[in-house]
Amino acid sequence: MKATRQLVIAIDGPAGSGKSTIAARLARRLGYVNLESGAMYRALALKALEQHVGLDEAEPLRELAEQTRIELEPLAEGNRVVLDGREVSARIRQADVTAAASRVSVHAPVRKVLVARQRELGANGGVVMEGRDIGTSVFPNADVKIFLDANPFIRAERRVLQSGVRSTEETKRILEELADRDERDRSRPASPLIAASDAVTIDTTHKSIDDVMEEIERIVQQKSRGEGFREK
Repeated sequence: MKATRQLVIAIDGPAGSGKSTIAARLARRLGYVNLESGAMYRALALKALEQHVGLDEAEPLRELAEQTRIELEPLAEGNRVVLDGREVSARIRQADVTAAASRVSVHAPVRKVLVARQRELGANGGVVMEGRDIGTSVFPNADVKIFLDANPFIRAERRVLQSGVRSTEETKRILEELADRDERDRSRPASPLIAASDAVTIDTTHKSIDDVMEEIERIVQQKSRGEGFREK
C-alpha cells in the first residue's frame, strides 16, 4: 500500500500493546521511516548507566542528552540503534536498560531535548513514529493518530513470549513491571501517556497483527485521500 502523500503517523500506547511491531510493519508497507522514540530513551538510559549518572537527577541527565548522539537506522527487521557511533540495538532491550529508561523518561528537561530531535527527524513527513506521547506532545498535528491498548495480562503474556521464558512466575513478574511502568507513564507531569483527543483507539487484546494492520491501513488511505476517518 502506498499513500499518495507523505504523512506523519503517530502510534502511541502502553508497553505490550503492539505498537512497535505495528509501527515497523506499517513503515515498511508505506516505504516510510520508522522512528522509535522509546529506543532513544533506552539509548540515553544505557549511557547514564555506563557513566553512573543518577537516573533521578534531571539536570545531569539533560546535560548528558545534549552531549549524546543517537541514530536510528531502519532495517528490514527493525531499527538499528547507534549510540555515539556504537551499535546498541540488542543491549538496550535488556531488562536493566528497560527499567532505567522508564525512570529517565519522566524528566521534563530530558524529554525537551529528545522531543526536539524527534521533531527534526519527522519534519518532512514520511514517518511512522511510535511511543507514548507522540500524538499529544511530539507531533500534536500528526496526520494520523493511533492509540493502541490491550488488557494488561495479555500485554504481559506478549512480553513473556518475547523474552522466550514461559512460566507463571515470569508472567507475574512482567505483569507487575508493566503495572509499575503504566503508573509512571500515566502519572508523570511531563507528557503523560494518554490518547490524543483526535486519536483512533484500537484495542488489540483479541486482534491479530493482520487485523490491526488492516484497520490502520484503511485509516491511512482515507487520510491520504483527504477523507475523514470512517468507522467500519
